[in-house]
Amino acid sequence: MTDAMRALVIEGAGSARVQAVDVPVPAAGQVVVDVHRVGICGTDAELFTGELPYFAQGKSRFPLRPGHEWCGVVSAVGAGVDEAWYGARVTGDTMLGCGSCRRCRAGNGHVCADRHELGITGWPGALADKVLVPAASLHALPDTVDDRAGALVEPGGNAYRAVAAAQAGPGRRVLVCGPGTIGLLAVAFASVAGAEVHVLALDSRRRELAGKLGARRYWMATDPPRDTYDAVIDCTGDEDVPSAALALVDPGGRMVCIGLSPRPSHIDTRDLTLGDMTAVGILGASAGLAPAIAHYGDGRVAPGDLAAVVVGLDQAAAALAGHVDAEPGTKIHIDPRL
Repeated sequence: MTDAMRALVIEGAGSARVQAVDVPVPAAGQVVVDVHRVGICGTDAELFTGELPYFAQGKSRFPLRPGHEWCGVVSAVGAGVDEAWYGARVTGDTMLGCGSCRRCRAGNGHVCADRHELGITGWPGALADKVLVPAASLHALPDTVDDRAGALVEPGGNAYRAVAAAQAGPGRRVLVCGPGTIGLLAVAFASVAGAEVHVLALDSRRRELAGKLGARRYWMATDPPRDTYDAVIDCTGDEDVPSAALALVDPGGRMVCIGLSPRPSHIDTRDLTLGDMTAVGILGASAGLAPAIAHYGDGRVAPGDLAAVVVGLDQAAAALAGHVDAEPGTKIHIDPRL
């Protein structure tokens, strides 16, 4: 009889359940990881509802197995993989490029035209007892990064890249729009980089958490800031925010877009040009994973407060459907061992 394990399968829009699936066997260059923690994020929720734009583009299809914010321990290695990985605590990249195209050779595998996205497009994700991944995608976790922080490396990598694109540093003022997980982590990374960080939100529910992570001011949409900033980072999924955010960027400043809206967003390129501004889009955490781990490992950024609720795999479907309560601004983590 084939060995089986448990995995969450989204069978169609609004329908998900834990099923028995075959235990993965690593091929050459691959490893199998025993999953310890997996974060539920907005992308997973949109996979569950079928609202993720990837479905319309043919990149995602049902049934699928989600989970791309994860950490665990390597339990099997394939041919050609360094045996030192066996038993290592790891996390890994979501963006799995082909490895041979021009973009991959240039170090831009996260935008490879033939990439897989773990748990999103064609590669089974980590909401399972075990996950199969390429060894080349692994990042080792130091002992100072516990499982809770380990499963926050992927959103942390996204946030770090956004903050780097904003050129956050001493003497610079940065506005973060949208204090979700990535937005709050962007606050933390920008703050430790030396920037003065403000937050713009729809309500006040995340004010305390934003302040704990380094925000100097917390504005709400009903009373937005009247001044401008060296950089604005849009972490929302609101199609109206980019045009409004552009008006808050200083001439010569930068607007960074990492949020994805379900409908097209619009900005007036005349404002962009006449303000001599730079607009940057951020896709994926790849280049930010190692810096995020370093910041977590030495304590510069402490992300643990962003994952206050941990439940077992049997509650993963309920979590995707929004039926597991969590404090505003915090993330639900799944531990398949529970």
